[in-house]
Amino acid sequence: MRKIILFAIGVLIIVGAIVAAHFIIKANTKEKPKAEKVVKTVFVEEVANRTIPIVIPANGNLVAKNRLELYSEVQGVFRSSAHDFKPGQAYRKGETLLRLDSSEYYASVQAAKSEFYNLVTSLMPDLRLDYPEAFPKWNNYLNNFDMNGAVPSLPETTSEKVGYFITGRGVNAAYYNVKNLEQRLGKYSIRAPFSGIVTEALVTKGTLIRSGQKLGEFIDTSVFELELSIGKKFSDLLAIGESVLLKTVDTNKEYMGKVVRVNGRIDQATQTIKVFVQVEGEDLKEGMFLEAQLEASEETNAINIPRKLLVDQDQLFILKDSVLDVMKVNPVYFSTDSVVVKGVPDGTLILSRPITGGYTGMLVKVGNEEEKVDGNSSAKGSQE
Repeated sequence: MRKIILFAIGVLIIVGAIVAAHFIIKANTKEKPKAEKVVKTVFVEEVANRTIPIVIPANGNLVAKNRLELYSEVQGVFRSSAHDFKPGQAYRKGETLLRLDSSEYYASVQAAKSEFYNLVTSLMPDLRLDYPEAFPKWNNYLNNFDMNGAVPSLPETTSEKVGYFITGRGVNAAYYNVKNLEQRLGKYSIRAPFSGIVTEALVTKGTLIRSGQKLGEFIDTSVFELELSIGKKFSDLLAIGESVLLKTVDTNKEYMGKVVRVNGRIDQATQTIKVFVQVEGEDLKEGMFLEAQLEASEETNAINIPRKLLVDQDQLFILKDSVLDVMKVNPVYFSTDSVVVKGVPDGTLILSRPITGGYTGMLVKVGNEEEKVDGNSSAKGSQE
């Protein structure tokens, strides 16, 4: 009897444990919630084809159109200048930039002039006797000879015999020798060929300057040129004389330039062509960075959209009855942020903002502009 009772209790305990385990397992098992179908919101706009101007962006640094690199052709000590020969100093046209000490060379020029004068004087008795018709011209030449001025041109010789006589006495050789010395004497002084400023000064007063030494740089600040590189496909659309809008990067100040030269050779490495734009402005400086907008051509029946809306470079998402579809388009010009596209019929609804994870046949709903504005405001507020 005792064994039967113990067996019954054991069976009850086992059954109770099984039942309890079943309820515990059932209580811990969670049913998976049914996934709710999410319909994304998109923003669309209706296509209206129009004429789109093709504007080519380009940039470059300003370079002075008139630039003079100063080199010395003679040797001497830097004595004086019309102003302090230093960077930033302005000079007017004709003012002396540098004057070297030429006293020693000037004395040799005067000696050569004196010898030439004596040579011509020695011819006068022979001219009076043998060629009396030429004597008055040469006599007048001697009377107007100024030792402190430039040697005057030789009198014209109408007689062949007189010409042979003058040449045989060495007058022509002596004359051109003196003129050569005078030309070299003029190189001891460098004058400004145009009004401008000194941008580089490599010598100061009292410096011994040698022949071939660079002295500095002098530029004209009234006219500048901007070198731009554009694609070769637009090279035939830019003509000399066309106006170009230029802007500064930091202040967005605008200047109006003009195409003055177009290079006839295409750069083989970059497949671009050089265009030179002339611009004037009081506040322009050499080396200033400017951006240009070149109006190259126009595309009819086209639209201008952000580049991020393109799919695989030649497709575009469109909306048909709340379902996304893909249309093949013809992009004709890419800029930095946008693209000019052709082949989209008027009235087609295209996405105005890119959609993440979009695909053909995707069910979407169209958001209104207020939601779009609110979304942008919230995005800006979160960024701030």
